[in-house]
Amino acid sequence: MTTPVGSSIQDRLFADLPCFGCGPANERGLRLKSYLVDGEFQARFMPWPEHDNGAGYLNGGIIATLLDCHSAAAALWEAAYQGWGPLPGAAISHVTAGLDVRYLRPAPLRESVDLRARVTSAEEDEIVCGVELVWDDKVRATGVSRWRRWRPR
Repeated sequence: MTTPVGSSIQDRLFADLPCFGCGPANERGLRLKSYLVDGEFQARFMPWPEHDNGAGYLNGGIIATLLDCHSAAAALWEAAYQGWGPLPGAAISHVTAGLDVRYLRPAPLRESVDLRARVTSAEEDEIVCGVELVWDDKVRATGVSRWRRWRPR
């Protein structure tokens, strides 16, 4: 991963969000920080001992959360770029409507992992992202996330 410069997407777009995975306002959360680097959304995450799957590797639920929350940075950045800001009463413009995760090989528990994402399609009602978790130059998990426009009622 290229060393990013400046504030993360999370800090720029939703600094007050208490999301467990990526919310800067959640002191007990994962506090993922994503950056746009050369047209790709990138992040690095160092797992905690509590993220053990019971066999010494990174837990699958934590992996899914990382994929979801890293794709959130990509989707919400795209929405902001397109001018699709949050509607009245909404904290963010889009929310997760689906996440299809594929686990390909174990991910380490005691070393940092990299996340990469790209927006594959974008309409105001739905943004789709491809996202992957990488360690040791091998993709460990992939995901396709769908983000729907949040219309509070």
